[in-house]
Amino acid sequence: MSEWKKVKIGKFLMEREGRFKPDDKRISKYQRLDKIDFSGNIHLSNKSTKTDMILVQPGDLVISGINVAKGAITVYQGEKPVCATIHYSSYTFDSSKVDLDYFKFFVKSAAFIAAIQKQVKGGIKTEIKPKHLLALEISIPDLGTQKKIVKEISSQLEKTGQLSSEIEKQKSYAKQLRQNILQEAIEGKLTADWRKQHPVQKGNPDYDAEALFEKIQAEKKLSKSKVRSSNNIQEKIDDDFVLDIPQNWLFVNLSELGDLERGKSKHRPRNDVRLFSNGKYPFVQTGDVSQSKYYGYEIQPASKFYNDFGLAQSKMWKAGTLCITIAANIAETGFLTYDACFPDSVVGFTPYIDGDFSNFVRYYIDSIKVILEKYAPATAQKNINLGILETLKIPLPPLAEQKEIVARVEQHLQTITQLETQIATRETTTKQLMQSILKDAFEK
Repeated sequence: MSEWKKVKIGKFLMEREGRFKPDDKRISKYQRLDKIDFSGNIHLSNKSTKTDMILVQPGDLVISGINVAKGAITVYQGEKPVCATIHYSSYTFDSSKVDLDYFKFFVKSAAFIAAIQKQVKGGIKTEIKPKHLLALEISIPDLGTQKKIVKEISSQLEKTGQLSSEIEKQKSYAKQLRQNILQEAIEGKLTADWRKQHPVQKGNPDYDAEALFEKIQAEKKLSKSKVRSSNNIQEKIDDDFVLDIPQNWLFVNLSELGDLERGKSKHRPRNDVRLFSNGKYPFVQTGDVSQSKYYGYEIQPASKFYNDFGLAQSKMWKAGTLCITIAANIAETGFLTYDACFPDSVVGFTPYIDGDFSNFVRYYIDSIKVILEKYAPATAQKNINLGILETLKIPLPPLAEQKEIVARVEQHLQTITQLETQIATRETTTKQLMQSILKDAFEK
């Protein structure tokens, strides 16, 4: 039986020294390591940075201090050096003491995470620096045993890898299926049979889109605000997102169906404790809207609350308001289930008349999300302005057909959600199996 010895990682890994300012001419000719993905693949770029840099030589072991335990570790196989920010670290290694594949498996194991949690305050959530890594004491067998373990792990992980690959295909299929349902809904294909049974009734807004539009305009309240310029983005969107709608539907501006208003958060800084101390008015954040898709698009109870001072510089929106994000996570949607405030990174949509407008608008925004993201200005934080939403051309079916579309979409999406839940369960089980394999190998 192999003898396992306790050694510090610094006995077989040696940090490559050298730190450079980002504008140092000595590294200007080299590409930059942009990221190491969780499969250990290196991605290079020529993007600039203001962060200090290190140099990575061919053959070096490179580690992401943030994501090492998720698999962001690899050997750089390029022919020329590359530079990387100091969020990475680069090492030479003693191949007579450690098998590199063994070590790469080890850092994904619970044994490594346990060692980090002992050594570093904050554990694996802390950025792992060389001083943390090299000081870790771990149990390690002789080189021959390491190679045997690598062979055994590789054989077993090949099977789980096949499972993971299949799961990714299933996730992609479910995502595409969801997108297809939304596309068919906003093009009227989902209710083609329904229209045959319910022909147009001129003058009846339930079965005549023109009559519905006239009713909406009659009910529309005069607004002091003007429709804002969208910088001709609608024309670009029309080119990318061609819809073939039924003859008895209309195309209208989103702002003609309901009121669109940005949230209010005038005070700076926005996290000022004076806004929230002893708060009682729910304050919904952009992330709350994004997360609502996991809860049937219902925004969950708020975690932050404005007090009277906070409310005075904001506004309360009614339960049922459709929230649309226009910054960071662009075009995420969700419904308020309670009266709440939200910041100016969120837009509230309130239809001018009763109906299923908000649900239909959500389907449309969800289906066009990728395109809206594409045309968001590439600033420090991607965003779209309110004018883009106001001038979006959206299909308008009659009221009764809207109701039928919502019923059919929700039925289909419920089935897809069940499928996604099953896929997520398989994914969790596969990850647990992988950890079990690593646990058997490294917990001695």
